[in-house]
Amino acid sequence: MQGAAMTAKIDAFDRKILKCLQTEPQLSMVDLAERVGLSHTPCWRRLRRMENAGLIMGRPVILNPVALGYPVNVFANIKIRNHDEAILEQFEDVVRGHAEIVECFSMSGDSDYVLRIVARSIEDYERFLKKVLLHLPGVGSINSSFSLKQVKMTTAIPI
Repeated sequence: MQGAAMTAKIDAFDRKILKCLQTEPQLSMVDLAERVGLSHTPCWRRLRRMENAGLIMGRPVILNPVALGYPVNVFANIKIRNHDEAILEQFEDVVRGHAEIVECFSMSGDSDYVLRIVARSIEDYERFLKKVLLHLPGVGSINSSFSLKQVKMTTAIPI
């Protein structure tokens, strides 16, 4: 509930800071302060407070996977055989160790997990499926879907 409590504590200046950083994370503190209408030190303090509270998780550089040779996006729906806590934790730990798996969600519904995997080709994904995914702890079944095109991608949260 810390996230919900923190949301109630942010004011208009905090929201302006967050909106600016979502669209231009490389802004200097001087430029950020100027854009939101604060002086340098109060802006810096607000930013540090929000980082420490976990509202700001980082400022990543977003790479173009197609330009880097990973044009294939695969969504793998995973069903786990046994819902044993140790197996689930082991599965999640192993998933974190594979760079090709760029997102992993624990799910409700028919699948236990959905993974987004980037691959160089369909054949590359097939190798990854056979050599890695089928050997993940507790995997009972995998249903893979291939993205035809990316319609929208954003890391921005509506503020």
